[in-house]
Amino acid sequence: MCLLMQGKVELGVGLQPFPQTRELPMFQGAKYNSHSKLNCVIACLQAEQAGADEALMLDPHGFANTTNGCDFFIVRKGEVRTSTGDYCMNGVTRPKAIDLCRANDIPVHEKSYSLYEAYGADEAFLTGTFGAQTPVAEIDGKPIGENTGAGPMTLRLRKLYKELVAQNVADQKAQGR
Repeated sequence: MCLLMQGKVELGVGLQPFPQTRELPMFQGAKYNSHSKLNCVIACLQAEQAGADEALMLDPHGFANTTNGCDFFIVRKGEVRTSTGDYCMNGVTRPKAIDLCRANDIPVHEKSYSLYEAYGADEAFLTGTFGAQTPVAEIDGKPIGENTGAGPMTLRLRKLYKELVAQNVADQKAQGR
């Protein structure tokens, strides 16, 4: 993961789309975080050379998908959108974010969407183990939303996620684990 830089979790990261894709399962298991992710490493290096924090990777059909190590979400008109998940790594944070949306009456859609739709998002954020819900400030140099850091939906989901983690920790302690 390229993006863990001082202040980026609050201010937002810059993403750069590249032609490297999350591959079809017959070429590389997109759902596995393996050491054979050369396509992801190349995209991350190219993003760094372009001055971005992270590469926005597309799926094999050209739709916005994920980054090297985080899952990508957009918010448009109060609805949270993320890819179908077909080319995302198996993880914890992405499905938890989707579950939190559903449990809190936040419309959430898992479907393919274009870079054009991502450019026009009101907000965008990444989910991952280290960054939890990290706002995206720009994609391909184009500001996302008001570009002032985490937007209201990102902040709401971050709060809900922190509460979920705190509850899980309390439950584990109560069970003596």
